[in-house]
Amino acid sequence: MNIALEEAKRQLASLEEDITELGSALKIDQIRSEAASLEQTTSAPDFWADQTKSGPILQKLKVLKGKISRYDALCSRLEDAQVLCEMALEEGDAQLSDEVIGEVKAIDDEKEKQKIEVLLSGEYDANNAILSFHPGAGGTEAQDWAMMLYRMYNRWAEKHGYTAKLIDWLDGEEAGLKSATLMIEGENAYGYLKSENGVHRLVRVSPFDSSGRRHTSFASVEVMPEFEDDGSVEIRPEDIEVTAHRSSGAGGQHINKTDSAIRILHIPTGIIVGCQTERSQLQNKETAMKMLRSKLMEIKAREKLEKIEDIQGVKTNIEWGAQIRSYVFMPYTLAKDTRTGYEDGNIQAVMDGEIDGFINAYLKANA
Repeated sequence: MNIALEEAKRQLASLEEDITELGSALKIDQIRSEAASLEQTTSAPDFWADQTKSGPILQKLKVLKGKISRYDALCSRLEDAQVLCEMALEEGDAQLSDEVIGEVKAIDDEKEKQKIEVLLSGEYDANNAILSFHPGAGGTEAQDWAMMLYRMYNRWAEKHGYTAKLIDWLDGEEAGLKSATLMIEGENAYGYLKSENGVHRLVRVSPFDSSGRRHTSFASVEVMPEFEDDGSVEIRPEDIEVTAHRSSGAGGQHINKTDSAIRILHIPTGIIVGCQTERSQLQNKETAMKMLRSKLMEIKAREKLEKIEDIQGVKTNIEWGAQIRSYVFMPYTLAKDTRTGYEDGNIQAVMDGEIDGFINAYLKANA
């Protein structure tokens, strides 16, 4: 038992060094100072008078405080584990020994998680993420695959304490979906999920093929950050075409069955957005406009364009050769990322939202 505890003591000393380095990488002192400065700003008498200014400041303060509290909790946990380890060595307590060894693993896992967060330094990484799903050619099989991906990201969000909110949904002909939009709300949602943008390839024996043949299907996942309206994108009323229609699909009884769902076409770019899950046509229109603005701002930022008129609709082929990841169910089981080479043989766990290995490999490769 003592050998195991001595090893745990050595690991805790090593973790102490790693966590100190993590604090430097996170720029934790700088974050503390920035949070203190923002706290002071919020106590100004006229701070709450202007909601457009106070909102982003409060959001930023919340993000900074979250980083500080997570780092401080990790440091406290390490100190407690070191005290516990010394007690276990002195008393030779087997139960304490098991607890110490468990804590070493938990502290190491949390340290690695916070190390990944250091890589989320992009301008929009802290934002919510908007995911849009589109099946490729192939009818029902591709539409079913798009729905499987939709479920996978819902499960991922659930496991990480994020809120997944259905924005828009168009039913597939026999099964699956023709298109869907999902908002994932929470700190760093976009930073993590930006790695998922692209074409996803499925190889399996199709349940829709009576001959039991193997099929290859494709679906695309478009990921963009939710932007705050900073006035940099002007959408002129004459540039949009708004149509109302009846909601359908995955919202079930939560979807209003009147003609309250909204589709907006941005005529200059051909971009179409929709919303059907809010309670009224007006709310659906507001959400759809917010999404359109986010989409235009994302393209403008990505293509480094001076003005909104320069944006052209981008067409991606949802087909062979364009995929970022392949998911094989037959003749063997494997999910493999074509960009990083990361792979996972437990395909069922991957489809249940266990995709952190892929996300982390992408973030490290692009650091």
